[in-house]
Amino acid sequence: MWILWAVTLFWAASFSLIGEFLAGRVDGYVAVFIRMALALALFLPLWRPARLPLLKQLALVGIGAIQIGIMYLFLYHAFLYLSVAEVLLFTIFTPLYVTLVDEVLFQRKAVHPRWWLAAALAVIGAAVIRFDQLSDDFITGFLLIQAANLCFAAGQVFYKRLPLGSSRQQLHVFALFFIGATLSAGLAMLAFANFDKLPTTTLQWGILVWLGLGASGVGYLAWNLASKKVNTAQLATMNNMLIPAGLVVNFAFWGNHVDWLRLAIGAAILASAVVVASKRGR
Repeated sequence: MWILWAVTLFWAASFSLIGEFLAGRVDGYVAVFIRMALALALFLPLWRPARLPLLKQLALVGIGAIQIGIMYLFLYHAFLYLSVAEVLLFTIFTPLYVTLVDEVLFQRKAVHPRWWLAAALAVIGAAVIRFDQLSDDFITGFLLIQAANLCFAAGQVFYKRLPLGSSRQQLHVFALFFIGATLSAGLAMLAFANFDKLPTTTLQWGILVWLGLGASGVGYLAWNLASKKVNTAQLATMNNMLIPAGLVVNFAFWGNHVDWLRLAIGAAILASAVVVASKRGR
């Protein structure tokens, strides 16, 4: 669990960086491709394809394409319709998608009711923290975010259920994850990108390098490795911990208003969701 907590803190600034400095300035398709390509470059020197059967290699490519390649295409475009706060609000349903995908696709014989309770508590806690007045474009943004949430949730569950061996073995094949993400992002960029909106400033390139190597490269490796060490409910509830962390980062670095009472109440509900998810059944 501590790895999921660490990655959550690691990712906390990503929403604000995208919303404040990239959205509307750098084409979303271009930004996603650059981010995925940088992460792929980080893992290519470690790639040992012979250590994984072909079918599992193809599955890992597909997981990467879904979990972050396609997911980021939806997410970046949502920022054109929503504020950072609204994007954070609409991510609250991800825990439910994680639980739903795991149950429906993997036909679990005995899904613990507390797992659904934990996911529901995570949604409620995040809503308490982040519910606010919505903009006129919220329907389009909402649908884009839900598509992103579903891709991210499905990718997490697929990776968790795919047998890949030890953490060391996963490190040697993780380039496949970003091959899938880079291919999907690259095809979308060639088809739809506006190449008049390329990154031009040192700040924009610096943010993309951080998002590519740090938040995506190191972050997704750590998150997916940790996903195999926790149960589905713990994984689901941790998806919403980014909301209070993101709000604190917004306040600390950009001085954005934070309703501390709502943050405290919502964080307490989120913490109770983690406790419920972590509790072992008899």
